[in-house]
Amino acid sequence: MSIGPEITLILLFCSLIGGLAMGFPVPFVMLGSSMLAGLLAAGPVFFHMMVLRVFEAMSSYVLIAIVLFVFMGLMLEKSGAAERLFSSLHILLGGLRGGLALAVIAVCTVMAAATGIMGASVIIMGLVALPRMLERGYDPALSSGTICAGGTLGILIPPSIMLIVYGPMAGISVGRLFLAAVGPGLLLALLYCLYILALSRLWPRCCPVASREERALSLPQKLRMTAGSLLPALLLILAVLGSIFLGVASPTEAAAVGAFFSVILTWAYGNLSLGVLRETFYRTTLVSGMILLIVAAAFVFTGAFMLAGGGTLVKEALLNMPVGTSGVLLLMTLAFFLFGLFMEWVGIVPILVPIFTPVMDQLGVNPLWAAMLFCLAMQTSFLTPPMAPALFYLKGVAPDGVQFGKHITRGVIPFIAIQLLGIALIAIFPGLVLWLPETAAG
Repeated sequence: MSIGPEITLILLFCSLIGGLAMGFPVPFVMLGSSMLAGLLAAGPVFFHMMVLRVFEAMSSYVLIAIVLFVFMGLMLEKSGAAERLFSSLHILLGGLRGGLALAVIAVCTVMAAATGIMGASVIIMGLVALPRMLERGYDPALSSGTICAGGTLGILIPPSIMLIVYGPMAGISVGRLFLAAVGPGLLLALLYCLYILALSRLWPRCCPVASREERALSLPQKLRMTAGSLLPALLLILAVLGSIFLGVASPTEAAAVGAFFSVILTWAYGNLSLGVLRETFYRTTLVSGMILLIVAAAFVFTGAFMLAGGGTLVKEALLNMPVGTSGVLLLMTLAFFLFGLFMEWVGIVPILVPIFTPVMDQLGVNPLWAAMLFCLAMQTSFLTPPMAPALFYLKGVAPDGVQFGKHITRGVIPFIAIQLLGIALIAIFPGLVLWLPETAAG
């Protein structure tokens, strides 16, 4: 008796959810559930197909950029550039109420455009900025939420590793995705700053101004300090993103340039040593190996899903829903958000993007616009428990007085609402996403 596609798909997702709930590593759960469904759908020939899927994933030229950008981000973490920039912005913005929190968002925005990863910004700001904010009387919840939310910009603002994985899955140029992500990334940073400024007006005690001694420098002196600390990061951003946007280099080639420049920057700051190189190479291998293993496993999972007829079932179900194009897009965005409660983006993208892309093509939805809606929905996964890796990163480096539930978790709630507001604004005003890609194409 043959098993219908519905039963096969139920077994596929039940085994996936069950394995994740029991705490097994994501890639092995994906591979195990894929083999179960693949054997039921195609028999032993699925093993040959699985090998081909893994080879297809690992031979992708674009994915080489993941290793290089991870190395670049980790090397910048060692360089001390973020600490120098924060110290300068702290002095420049210290006269404003909430200036320290604004400096955190500014540093995280610059680091996001220079690294493409999330963890580095959260850890650096947790070590450098959080103690200073607490010493100056900032509310612990606001301080924690600001650092966690600012750190999540690293997964959206180019050169985002998430976009490098998303592009091949959706058949979209990574360079165009980078262009499309500039507007949403800067929009979120602006919304964070507006929230901090509004809160400082309504609740002045939560974010006091800097002391008179810290504001003693003249404005020209403050500007010179800021320019001196900001220039190296801007040169790195220009070298990486400028070469991509101008069409001079592919994302992989630009990543190689950025990795080399990050080593030079670390050397210029006097922080380069054999120990630093050894640790950076080691951590790069761990982080990028984990990402690439999940991507390969997700390729196999998607192949098993399609082989079992899941793509056709999902496509027909979504297209036959009486909710219109906007309703279907809302449901797909909601799926990315809900998956983000339990999985990181590196597992979500290879699963959902290949499933939803044919539906979007059928509906005539602009793929860049939809990609930004989905990516912002996944960005919330860094702040929404039980997954919420940004919260755990910060807890690992936070001072003893900062509590996980009372301060960190409570502090990110307003920023989750801001991220959802950002999704709504992009849904209402697609030009926030499309203006730069269309301008570049013109």
